[in-house]
Amino acid sequence: MGLGFIDLHCHWVAGIDDGARTPEQGIAMLRGLQQAGFSKVVATPHMRPGMFDNDKPALERAYAAMVEALPEGLPEVGLASEHYFDDVVFGRLKSGAGVPYPGGKSVLIELSPQQFPIALPARLLDLRRAGLRPVIAHPERYQPTWKDTEAMQPLIDAGASLLLDVCALVGKYGAASQRAAEKLLEEDAYEAGCSDAHRAEDAAITARAIERLRALVGEDETDRLMRRGPASILTES
Repeated sequence: MGLGFIDLHCHWVAGIDDGARTPEQGIAMLRGLQQAGFSKVVATPHMRPGMFDNDKPALERAYAAMVEALPEGLPEVGLASEHYFDDVVFGRLKSGAGVPYPGGKSVLIELSPQQFPIALPARLLDLRRAGLRPVIAHPERYQPTWKDTEAMQPLIDAGASLLLDVCALVGKYGAASQRAAEKLLEEDAYEAGCSDAHRAEDAAITARAIERLRALVGEDETDRLMRRGPASILTES
């Protein structure tokens, strides 16, 4: 189903975090996402000290080993990381020890689901000054956004882009996340959408979620969120 979608958030690299456990599972995930319309899938394994103690060299090694196991005919792939935004990872990003998206100009950021750091907008501005565009993973899954989607505005004002986990639209993460996702869509707050797939079966949920997205916002906006928006994040100079 070659629709040319680009997935900027997926855990198909095996044995490195809470995503695919084996190469076979990662390959099945990529095949499922291809069926859902994706022609490029960027791996974003976690970098979260104390939970997933991955650094840049470890992620690059795991990705290289996984790429060697991939058969022909799968989507194009790339490597980035889902950076949990604590002091350690912030320091890595500032020093060049993070794993940006292909192109090197945008970085995927994950926040605490309960509350945001007080200095978060200032730190996002620091990243922008360092030449990095922060991309906020699944904002609809953060509790401050459940209370008020305006919680995202200071982050957008600081230069961040919002990345929708489309599976929120079909209730994968509960009613509060679904409501927040639909409200942020109404507000035209998202730059792009993604699968955040961790298992092969997530691809089918993603396909269903894209149909829901299409019903909510129409064909052109779906194309913007799933193809043009992700492409702009990868090509920003």
